[in-house]
Amino acid sequence: MKIEGHFIHEKIAIPAATARTTRLRLLKLLAENVGSANATVVNGRAGTGKTALAADFARHAGRSVSWYKVDAADNDLHLFLEYLVASIRLQRPLIDANRLLDLTDSIESDRAELVAEGLVYQLTDAKSEALLIVIEDLHLVYDADWVIPFFRRFLPLLPADVHVLITCRSLPPTPLWRLRSKQMLRVVEESELAFTIDEATALFETYGLSEEHARIAWSQTNGRAATISEFAATPGRAGRAMADTILSLKNSRFTSLPQTPDFQT
Repeated sequence: MKIEGHFIHEKIAIPAATARTTRLRLLKLLAENVGSANATVVNGRAGTGKTALAADFARHAGRSVSWYKVDAADNDLHLFLEYLVASIRLQRPLIDANRLLDLTDSIESDRAELVAEGLVYQLTDAKSEALLIVIEDLHLVYDADWVIPFFRRFLPLLPADVHVLITCRSLPPTPLWRLRSKQMLRVVEESELAFTIDEATALFETYGLSEEHARIAWSQTNGRAATISEFAATPGRAGRAMADTILSLKNSRFTSLPQTPDFQT
């Protein structure tokens, strides 16, 4: 496959940063989805932990991983496919990228469906280790006219050893959403991405902080991933300072109580 000069290799690299604490609850949920559906959508606003979860799952999924971070400029089918296929070829080098890219130049109205079918055929034919395809920030190209026909054809036809994980800030267009009722698509909602109190406590422990700190942070942030992580990592943050004050007052209240008399003789 010939890589054009505009190609940004960082877009098909798995994020290097590792999660400070592993959220087993969500990893288990994603693993169950891999075994029961063709694709999973992780939906939530910015700062809810979508990318961190996807990257952590990629490291624990027990299968090879192709990663593609979508940009708004990728709303052209040819460019989108160029990145998607390049990421897949890192794990399945026998995929014929040029043959697929040629299909995007077709003037046929169903070219997106043809491309989807061609990619599925090659994924089925070029069998190797089970594959997880992560497509990050797909919402940036929802408005492209090829998105619905491509994914409506692509996702239902995926071979059993391939699962697609999509992260997005808004739910996919309705025709794709309907795949959920056909047991082909699973969705992880924003509410499920929020830290539980136990997960917050585990995170705070990695910074040497107490469960009390975690509880105060959790109550202030509603468990929102980015906010609670910042709370834990930033000593000067107002919330952390307030938590320290509350804990200090609590401790001083008990230490100032008069000593209990010793009635032993």
